[in-house]
Amino acid sequence: MNKIHAYIALTRLDRPIGIYLVLWPALWALWLASDGFPDAWLLFVFIIGAILMRSAGCVINDYADRNFDGHVKRTCNRPLATGEITPKQALVFFAVLCLVAFALVLTLNALTITLSFVAVGLAALYPFMKRHTHWPQAFLGAAFAWAIPMAFAAVQNTLPWQAWPVFAATMVWSLIYDTAYAVGDKEDDLKIGVKSTAILFGRYVAEIIAVFQLVMWLLLLWMVDLFALGWPYWVSLALVAGIFVHHYLQLKKNDDRVAFQVFLQNHWIGLIVLLGIAADKAL
Repeated sequence: MNKIHAYIALTRLDRPIGIYLVLWPALWALWLASDGFPDAWLLFVFIIGAILMRSAGCVINDYADRNFDGHVKRTCNRPLATGEITPKQALVFFAVLCLVAFALVLTLNALTITLSFVAVGLAALYPFMKRHTHWPQAFLGAAFAWAIPMAFAAVQNTLPWQAWPVFAATMVWSLIYDTAYAVGDKEDDLKIGVKSTAILFGRYVAEIIAVFQLVMWLLLLWMVDLFALGWPYWVSLALVAGIFVHHYLQLKKNDDRVAFQVFLQNHWIGLIVLLGIAADKAL
C-alpha cells in the first residue's frame, strides 16, 4: 500500500489541477473541431489521455529534478527525493504510462498517431529546460497545448490553420498560471540554480502576467470569428475578463500563498471557456 501511495504521489493523481489544465483546452478543440458534441470514443480517448500524459509528465519532471527536490521545502517529500521510488522505477513507469496512452491513440487516424510522437517529446523535454532557459513555462505550454492539433486531426483528419490560434491561446495561458505557480519557488530556485519566468520578470510579475492575460483574451476573442461563436461564448469571455482582473489585483499583493491560489483558480478559466463553447454549439 505504501508503494501504491508513492506512485499516486509521483503522478499527482491526488492533485488533479494539472489534469484540468491539460483537459479543458483539449475539450475546447474537440467541440470546435466537431462543430458540436464530439464522438464518444474521442471524448474517452482524450480524457484518459490527458490523465495519462499529465501523470507521465509529473513522473519525468520528478526524475529530472531528483537531485534538486530534496533541497526545496515544497518538494522534499516527493517519492524520488525520499527514495521511496528509484530513478529506474520512475523511468519504467513513465514508459508504461506513455505506452498505454499510445495504445489509445492507435485507435485514431494516422495523422493523430504521427502528432502523438511530438506530444511525448514535448512532455519529456520540458523538465530539463529549467536548467537552460528562463522560459520553461513556454515548453510546458507547448506540451499541454499539443492536445489542440491532435484533437483537430482526430476529428477532421486534417490540421486546419484555425487550430493554431487555439494552440497559441493555450500556450499563453500556461505562461499565466505557471508563472504564478513559480512565484512561490523563486527563493529555492535561485539557490539551486533553476530558472523560471517568475525569476526573469522579478518585481514586474503581475504586470507582465497582465499582458499575457490580455493576449490570451484577444486570442479567445478571435475564436468568435474563427468558429462562428455566439452569445453563450461571449458570456464566458466576460467572465474570463473579470477573473483576469481579479487575479491581477491578487498578484499585485506580492504574496506567495496568494499567487499559488491564483494558479489553482486558473483551471476555472478553462472550464468557463469550455462551457461557453459547448453551450453555443448546443444551440
